[in-house]
Parts: sequence; C-alpha cells; structure tokens
Amino acid sequence: MSTRKLKTLAAALLLTLAAAPGRAADAPGLGKPLTEADIKGWDITILPDGTNLPPGSGTSAQGAAIFAQKCAGCHGEGARGGSSRALVGAPSLTEAGIEADKTIGNFWADPTTLFDYIRRAMPWPQPRTLSDQEVYALCAYVFALNKFIGETDTMDAQTLPKVKLPNRGNFIIKFPDKI
Repeated sequence: MSTRKLKTLAAALLLTLAAAPGRAADAPGLGKPLTEADIKGWDITILPDGTNLPPGSGTSAQGAAIFAQKCAGCHGEGARGGSSRALVGAPSLTEAGIEADKTIGNFWADPTTLFDYIRRAMPWPQPRTLSDQEVYALCAYVFALNKFIGETDTMDAQTLPKVKLPNRGNFIIKFPDKI
C-alpha cells in the first residue's frame, strides 16, 4: 500500500474517531440499560442435571387435561402427531436415516430439555404462557405416554432430572467444561 493511501486511511480513521463522541449525542435514545431483574426474567435455562428447575409439580392426569386443551390441536390426540410432530413412540432412527422422525422416545437425551422447551416455546403461538405447574404436568403426561414413568408419578424439580430417556448418554458434548 502506498504512503499516500496510508495517510488518507489514517486521516479518515482519526476523523471517524473524533466524530464518535458527538454522534452519541445525536443518537435516537432508543432502549435502556438492562438491570439484573430484567435479565433474570429471561434467564430461564434449565441444565441437564436439573439446575434452575423452578418449584412446582404436576401429574400425568393433570397434564392430560392441559394437553387436550392447549396442545392436541397441533400434536394430535395422545401426542401421536398432527400438524406438528409426534411426541410419543420410538421409530427407528437408522432405517430412515437423517429423515427419521425424532421423538422424545427415540432421540431426546435429557428429560430437562422437555421442560425447558415447553416452558420457553409452547404453546404455539403463545410461548411462555404456561405456569411451571402446567409444564411439570405436561412433562409427566408425555413421559407417561412414552412409558418412561408411571401414570401416577409426580414430576417436580427432584424427580424430573431422574427420568431415564433411551437416548441418554448418546450425545457428545462439545464443550463439557462450559456446562
């Protein structure tokens, strides 16, 4: 690069940096600084070991009623699939290859993922409208349909992480030290 181009580039950089403080004053003033309380409302991640699971509990019977009202329209009767994927059953993952239907019964590794996903994204199109008790009850219902727990078992912060899913341990965690 020629000396003249370098000098021009350096001058442009200096002008840009010199103008930066004045530009902040001209900013439209959108947004506001986040507080710890603001962040806490959205910091709802549940870890595989159950860390951050909230208080509450639910049963399969309670979950069946909630599912019929808020979930069956998409996931079908008995969670066997509708306009959205099935939540029960364990079709082969190897026969259909990458196109295989992935369900909680054949693909998901950690039971806490179900709680986290339902709490965060369901019901469509009104995510984050379920109470923690409703989420525990829906987890109990889906786990009972898949025969991972008994129909009368209660799901809560202690029991949910202990549910053994068939694909547990079959995922490789890229950065295990970050968990």
